[in-house]
Amino acid sequence: MIVADSQNFTRTLVNEPGNKLTPTILGQRAAEMATQVGLQWDVYSTEKLHELKMGAFAAVAQGSEEPPALIVLRYEPEGVTANPDAPVLGLVGKGITFDTGGISIKPSDSMEKMKYDMAGSAAMLGAMRAIALLKPKVRVLCVVCSAENMPDGKAYKPGDVVTAMPIAPDKPGKTIEIINTDAEGGWC
Repeated sequence: MIVADSQNFTRTLVNEPGNKLTPTILGQRAAEMATQVGLQWDVYSTEKLHELKMGAFAAVAQGSEEPPALIVLRYEPEGVTANPDAPVLGLVGKGITFDTGGISIKPSDSMEKMKYDMAGSAAMLGAMRAIALLKPKVRVLCVVCSAENMPDGKAYKPGDVVTAMPIAPDKPGKTIEIINTDAEGGWC
């Protein structure tokens, strides 16, 4: 029953239209679910992206009036968290709640299906729900980067150079030249 309910939670998120499930609303739904099942959670927006130097993620979001959401969920079972060397399972979900392709706009055929670009994040949120209820003896960290990829006057453009999040304090993030604003993955 836990797995089926978690799958239904996921499907409900995936089936929401883009105007009803913005990054902010996805963050709110994740926080509500996390509170209900006992997960630790944080939901951040634009200011935190700049603090963390997540320039590539922020660039995707800058063409939308809707702010991005960086969703972090943590499952820490009793007895396991005391050992800092215990393994941590990491889950990452792409949460583009609507993907027009940005300045490199997608063809209009089937554009309505671009609400599904957040299905990976919905699957990870559903997995975290199931994990919290099934209570395995392993720490789990889930990160969802959620944004809309829209083509307005502030949108990032082909030819722009953005800097991804540093992998360590002493190592700067990689610079990325944008060739196509509809490119998949790697920007979180």
